[in-house]
Amino acid sequence: MDFITLKVFDNPIEAHLLKSKLESEGIPCFLQDENIVALNPLYNYAVGGIKLNIPRADVALAQQILREIDDHPNLDEKEAIIACPQCGSTHLYTNFKSMKGAKGILSAIISFFMAVFPIYYKNVYKCKDCGAEF
Repeated sequence: MDFITLKVFDNPIEAHLLKSKLESEGIPCFLQDENIVALNPLYNYAVGGIKLNIPRADVALAQQILREIDDHPNLDEKEAIIACPQCGSTHLYTNFKSMKGAKGILSAIISFFMAVFPIYYKNVYKCKDCGAEF
């Protein structure tokens, strides 16, 4: 059976959520490099992340499921749709790692000179339409 990588993750939890969804739809899949990233998250960049592999024959169905997930609007804890404060769009990147601001710039400089993983970033929503972070 010929397998291909459908998506790459930096977080084992997100990888398992999509894996469970695909398996519930009848698509066999497995995670590659999950254990090494779970043991030491800094190895994520060395191994290329956690790879979700599926059979080549199921690519069309899996991509349709991914589109359905991406098109579903994000909801907050009160079940209200999260929208961009600038343009009102609901097309958002979730858990976008942002280093904007003085702390982010300082962190990037220190990380560069010390050759380490960035020590400061924050997870934000980022609008796919206007690029605003919030």
